[in-house]
Amino acid sequence: MPSIMVQGCTSDSGKSTIVTGLCRLLRRRGLSVAPFKPQNMALNSAVTTDSGEIGRAQAVQAQACGLKPENDMNPVLLKPNSDTGSQVIIQGRALTDMEARAYHNYKPTALAAVKDSWRRLTSRYDYVVIEGAGSPAEINLREGDIANMGFAEEIDAPVILVADIDRGGVFAHLAGTCMVLSPSEQNRIKGFVINKFRGDPSILDPGLAWLENYTGKPVLGVVPYIVGFHLEAEDAIDRRQGEKAATTLKIVIPVTPRISNHTDFDPLRLHPQAEVTFVRPGEPVPPADLIILAGSKSVRSDLDFLLREGWDRRLRRHLRYGGKVLGICGGYQMLGRAVHDPDGIESKPGSSPGLGILDLETVLEPEKQLLNIGGRLTLEDAPVRGYEIHAGATRGEGLKRPLLVKENGDTDGSITEDGSAAGTYLHGVFESQEGLAALLRWAGLENVNLVDYWQLREEDIDALADTLDRTLDMERIYSFIENGNTIDDNRGTPLQRLSESARGV
Repeated sequence: MPSIMVQGCTSDSGKSTIVTGLCRLLRRRGLSVAPFKPQNMALNSAVTTDSGEIGRAQAVQAQACGLKPENDMNPVLLKPNSDTGSQVIIQGRALTDMEARAYHNYKPTALAAVKDSWRRLTSRYDYVVIEGAGSPAEINLREGDIANMGFAEEIDAPVILVADIDRGGVFAHLAGTCMVLSPSEQNRIKGFVINKFRGDPSILDPGLAWLENYTGKPVLGVVPYIVGFHLEAEDAIDRRQGEKAATTLKIVIPVTPRISNHTDFDPLRLHPQAEVTFVRPGEPVPPADLIILAGSKSVRSDLDFLLREGWDRRLRRHLRYGGKVLGICGGYQMLGRAVHDPDGIESKPGSSPGLGILDLETVLEPEKQLLNIGGRLTLEDAPVRGYEIHAGATRGEGLKRPLLVKENGDTDGSITEDGSAAGTYLHGVFESQEGLAALLRWAGLENVNLVDYWQLREEDIDALADTLDRTLDMERIYSFIENGNTIDDNRGTPLQRLSESARGV
């Protein structure tokens, strides 16, 4: 199967970015190509065409391929709900919650699902670009690995190794990662990509020559730091702002411990008339026109956090002074009078008092709602389209004043009688031009500029592809994809001698 796997020396090294760019370049060649990530750990997810759930990064990569997201593009998704446990989602469906040790024992079963998705995907597309997770150098996770070299070995895929020079220590990252791999895994690496370089790349030449001599692997290119580039983050919150106009709407978003789908707010960050501030615990809260409560993987836990941090008092004071409040998904549930979890879906069974701003109560239920849906806001009758990912049913008098009328005739969300606070289950509500403009006007911004977020994302994917085409040895990479994992004989390199010595060869 013509494919290539992109692995990274660290998390956030640029794997998702490189895969996205390669997908777009292969598509430009008129090829049928799809993205694939065997295992993902992220709280930012998307709903697929088959009503499942995968990582947001794979949904963006699908866009780069000109496709709609599918469950098989990310067959294992882990959504952390504590420091030691995660919700396990297999082929788009939430299976159960597992502690880390239990999941380690479950990996052989997960691998069967990964291989099943791989077979289906490769039967429908001619080329697949695979993204690893974390780093293949995590030797404590090597046994039963399905995310990096374990999967590459299973399907005999060639590998490109990416390192982020912006973090520092890039040569140690690349050489050290190779050093801890087995001989077959070392041979699987076809070359290196150095990501996010600032300045004159010729200054790297001595280091590149040393790296190639030491490892016997080619450096396939140095990708520059792209100023103003936007790609939806897989996990880390992106605080970068686009260029702003003189008059902006001030938006504040508290960062809770289990915040999820914060990519919902990328259209706001990139809008020239909106200034977004993510406020972490202990940070000062700036003046705001609009405060947004984001989604959460653990609603009651994050709700308790907000109450401990005094956000209930802050929100009420904000409303008294004419500000607006909006809740998305879990944030919408928090704005109600209470959140009940009788079955212990997210934590221990029980109930938590809500913020009491919306006249609603939510009961968490085992069956997760997964839906791609469009509709019209009751604000200005503006069209919107997005997706729902939530566990729970919300009831109460507040539903008589919905924020959204769906295209199937159902209603969603709530808005207070005075119009000061609202909530919705719809993720992606800011992505449509008209919906975003209506919400910004509701929050107090006059003369709103229309911004096409989908087009912005398309332009950035194209700019990324152009950059990779210019800075990477693409003909060599295309050759690796076509020819598969032809074994490299690196014997005689310093790395090979050192590796053999370390293994007592």
